Amino acid sequence: MTRKLFVLLVLMLMTSPFLSAQGNYAVPISAGFSMAIASGLCGLAQSKAIASAVEGMARNPGAAAAIRGALILGIIFIESLALYTLVIVFAKVS
Repeated sequence: MTRKLFVLLVLMLMTSPFLSAQGNYAVPISAGFSMAIASGLCGLAQSKAIASAVEGMARNPGAAAAIRGALILGIIFIESLALYTLVIVFAKVS
C-alpha cells in the first residue's frame, strides 16, 4: 500500500512541470487535485478524532463533557482546513 502511494506521489510530482508548461490547463487540474486531497485528508482526520473521542468517553464517562468540547473544537479546526482550501481554489480558478 505504501509503495503504491509513493509511486503515485512520484508520478504526480514528475508530471507537474509538464502540466504547468501547457498554459492555463494546469490551474483547474491542480485546484481539483488540491481540493480532493484536502477533503480526503480532512475526512480521515475527522474519523480518527471521533473514534478517539468515543474511545476516551467509553473509558472515562466522567470526562465526557471535556472530551466532547475538545472534540468539537478539533473538528472545527479540521473542517476549516477544507474551507480554506476551497477559498484558495476559488481565488486561483476565478
